[in-house]
Amino acid sequence: MRFSVVDIGYDQRQVDSCLDELGIRLTRLAARAERAGGTGREWDLIRQEATGLCGLLRRLEAGDAGAGRGGAGEREREAAELLARARLELDAAREEARQLREQAYADALRARREFEAALLDRRRREDRVDEILGGLRTEPVPADTPTAAAAVTGPSGVPAPGRR
Repeated sequence: MRFSVVDIGYDQRQVDSCLDELGIRLTRLAARAERAGGTGREWDLIRQEATGLCGLLRRLEAGDAGAGRGGAGEREREAAELLARARLELDAAREEARQLREQAYADALRARREFEAALLDRRRREDRVDEILGGLRTEPVPADTPTAAAAVTGPSGVPAPGRR
């Protein structure tokens, strides 16, 4: 009989199920004992098994669940060690998660600062371009002014489109 260890003690449903099973087995043994009616060796075996089961059932009901299973203290120590190890692993996992969260936050801040700096540089360049272009004087070109493209003509005397 092994029961799952829960927050406090053992899983009550498993213990109740075990006790119910023991009760059923005791009832069957009692029926076999009545049928056997004292046939020597079989009767002694049945009586020993019934006595052992009754004793185990009494110990379980009295709260000595470890009796008959071999050392409740040993099981409790194992459970305590497992619980302590699990808590240490949980603490380590929490610390690792905290460090990862802090690193991700620091990376996000660094990326935002870099983005904002790049954006500021771009705005400064745009302002400088606007300043340069705003200072240029432009003179309108008369419509009849010949251009370099107008000087290139094809065999028919018409300007050649897209000449390379």
